Amino acid sequence: MPAKKTNPDIEKFIAETQRNQNLREQTYRERALKIYPWICAHCGREFSGKKLRELTVHHKDHNHDNNPPDGSNWELLCLYCHDNEHTRYLEEAAYDCRTPPSAERDPSSTYKPFPDLKSLLKIKK
Repeated sequence: MPAKKTNPDIEKFIAETQRNQNLREQTYRERALKIYPWICAHCGREFSGKKLRELTVHHKDHNHDNNPPDGSNWELLCLYCHDNEHTRYLEEAAYDCRTPPSAERDPSSTYKPFPDLKSLLKIKK
C-alpha cells in the first residue's frame, strides 16, 4: 500500500487550529468552573473529582466565540444534557420550529369525533 502524500502546510494549519481551540476551551471552561457550582443545569447531577471532566460548558447562544467575562452566555451541562441540547437545536433548525404557526395553514385535523355533542349536552327545561 503506497504511503499517503501529506501537505506539511495543511498539517501545520490543522495542528495550530486544534491547539488554539483547546486553549480557548480551557480558558472559558476554567472560568465557568470557578463561577458556577459543579452541577448540571438541566438534570441537576453533581460532579467532583474524576467525574468533573463529564461536566461541559454550553454556550447558550451556540456561539463559541461569545465568552463574556461574567459567564452570562454559559451554563454547565453534563455530557448527556449537552448532547441533548445540541440535538434539539439542530432539530429546531432543520424543522424551522421557531416560526409561529400561520393562520392560513390548514388545521392539523378536521375530524370531529362528537359532532352533535353540544346539542346533546343542552339542558332541557
